[in-house]
Amino acid sequence: MATQVVMEALSPTMEEGRLVEWKKQEGEQVAAGDVLAEVETDKAVMELVARVSGVLLRQTVKAGQTVPVSTPVAVIGAPGEAVAAGNGAGADTAKRPVPQPAQDAAVKTAAQKPAATPAASAPPAPPLRSAAQPSPAASALSSAPGARVKASPLARRIAAERGLDLHGVQGSGPEGRVVLRDLERAAPTGAPTRPAARPTPAAGLPAPAAAEPAKTAPPPAPVVPAGAPYADLPLTQLRKTIARRLVQSIGPIPTFYLTSEADMERVSEAREALLEGDRRASGSGAEVKVSFNDILIKAVATALRQHPACNAWWQEDHIRYWAEIHVGMAVAIEDGLITPVIRHADQKTLREIAVEARDLAARARARRLAPDEYTGATFSVSNLGMLDIEEFTAVINPPEAAILAVGRISRKAVEHEGQMALRRRMRLTMSCDHRVIDGATGARFLQTLKGMLENPLALVW
Repeated sequence: MATQVVMEALSPTMEEGRLVEWKKQEGEQVAAGDVLAEVETDKAVMELVARVSGVLLRQTVKAGQTVPVSTPVAVIGAPGEAVAAGNGAGADTAKRPVPQPAQDAAVKTAAQKPAATPAASAPPAPPLRSAAQPSPAASALSSAPGARVKASPLARRIAAERGLDLHGVQGSGPEGRVVLRDLERAAPTGAPTRPAARPTPAAGLPAPAAAEPAKTAPPPAPVVPAGAPYADLPLTQLRKTIARRLVQSIGPIPTFYLTSEADMERVSEAREALLEGDRRASGSGAEVKVSFNDILIKAVATALRQHPACNAWWQEDHIRYWAEIHVGMAVAIEDGLITPVIRHADQKTLREIAVEARDLAARARARRLAPDEYTGATFSVSNLGMLDIEEFTAVINPPEAAILAVGRISRKAVEHEGQMALRRRMRLTMSCDHRVIDGATGARFLQTLKGMLENPLALVW
């Protein structure tokens, strides 16, 4: 009997999706877990997988179309099975009960579909673990010897590189599918959860660049046809989400701003010494180039450990103070902005942060981040210094209570040790949600952060 394939909620805030490309064509045999299509969500390009085995009888949505969550996009059934025109399901689908795998998918889609509340109220990090726990039957099936393990292509590649047996990994993705975060949890005791060297890029993705993560080519300019006075371009899913979240942030949130200026002379010298040491050790250039942005993320995370009142979420009827520190870093991509998250940033070394930041930034620009890699930040950093911006204010990303805007490092004539000197200086502007953070609270955090940047030893003390 034919089974409908629906547009699933592939991220916590997804309400509709654009079908980018079909990976299986009509008439092809598919197995449960096979990738049917690529779907552009509100933040990334994700994979839509088959929940049942059979033949792809019909594609009811064409590539390029945008449809709401739970809309049928295809039909899978037995070879030669008739498909009724109009609804895409088999002629007997309306009279007979839906197969159990399709029921499970429908129930999971309904559970993941966001409510009418603002998309900004993201669930705790990582947001998909509780909603996507596999059923006991799915776990038993994936762990049975010789059984086909449902896993994402990236998870299969990483497992092969690490020599991990996927049969022994419990998946937390849809229908018990093994995803990258499951492999991180399955790392041997005492082994690092992040690679010590530059990560190998996934097939078809660009390698992480050695330059600063935020140094990107400008987005392509809109093309207006010759002779036309203007051109109307449809909104992408990402741009729709950005517009919705800005309205939720800049209007309802009572925001105030605190600006301070840090002397970056000592941290600049420390970074140069670190890079020189790496070059001498490697002989052919530093394998991991620690950027000022990496140092800032480490400093912010360390300062948040001392000021937990700034490491918080506004939750309408309560304030959630986080014991864990997850720092979001704003990354400019072709048609907007996305904020990958460095989780437990206070517990990681500068080199670990540098490697992870480049990996996340590269995959963000390729639209290949998983939902739990760009949600769940407890504090964010937005750096426009590399674009020669002296100072700016950033918009808070709710439900977070603050975001730090970072300007460029420039030489200024200032008084130093009783005389005028040229010193490298940097402006820091903190946007604060006054419902969570008071002026003195934010000022003390900035004071601590400034002290750490002016005395880099404080980051390792």
